Amino acid sequence: MANVVAVVAVTASEVEVLPVEPVDEFGRLEALCSAFSTENEHLWGEVGRLTGENERLRSRVGKLEGDLGEARRVSNRQAAPFSRGEPKPAPRRPGRRCGEEHGRHGHRQPPGEVDEELDAPLASRCECGGEIVADRIEYQFQDELPEPRPIRRRFAVRVGTCACCGRRHQGRHSFQTSDALGAAACMLGPRAVALATELNKELGLSPQKTAKALARFGIRVTAGGVVGAIARQSRALEPTYLALIDGVRASRAVAPDETGWRINGQKAWLWAFAGENVTVYLIAPRPWV
Repeated sequence: MANVVAVVAVTASEVEVLPVEPVDEFGRLEALCSAFSTENEHLWGEVGRLTGENERLRSRVGKLEGDLGEARRVSNRQAAPFSRGEPKPAPRRPGRRCGEEHGRHGHRQPPGEVDEELDAPLASRCECGGEIVADRIEYQFQDELPEPRPIRRRFAVRVGTCACCGRRHQGRHSFQTSDALGAAACMLGPRAVALATELNKELGLSPQKTAKALARFGIRVTAGGVVGAIARQSRALEPTYLALIDGVRASRAVAPDETGWRINGQKAWLWAFAGENVTVYLIAPRPWV
């Protein structure tokens, strides 16, 4: 009996050395599950938000791709610079708006000189049968183009040979644009070439459209003839172009600028060099160095 008591005492001593604290494990797990559930709901809400944002961005990307495709198609159409797309369902009334910012009215001024005077007479009778009595005279002015009529010229070109060395010589008039004879003896005059150059280089008409515009003046020429005439003019103006380059180089300050260009479909550069009272353009297949 004494031995049993001793064992119990030893056991009690060990329990005192290693105490066991009471813990509510079920409550802890329940709180943890609740926290996980709250976080899960938050994540599902974030997933829903991101899904909606993704759909919105996909829709915007689709719209932008459609707009980009339409812009590319419009740029390739001949009437692209003048097209305004589909008409509005409820357009505003055209013209100036009423109000303080209406602006000043402008009109064409009468010409300084009159080349032709015409009379616009009254009718003798009104629609009702009564006689029309003249009250006053008002004047109207008109600017009109003259009827186009080309000037046909024939040059009697003198051809001779030097009696000393036998060298061939050929006369030239100031109105001539070429020294060609024979099959190439028919050509455009200086004003016609200048107009063709302006239409093609400044206004951007193609050689075919330039030839069509010259036909309105009674001058028949092919697109190849337009290109050849402009090329001959460029060779004749080369000394003037070189003199302009010297003027830019002699300037105290020069402002350059460049933009993309095309030569036979290949990438090139259009350079502008602005000096003092002179500007020179240069089209080069590579950047200026």
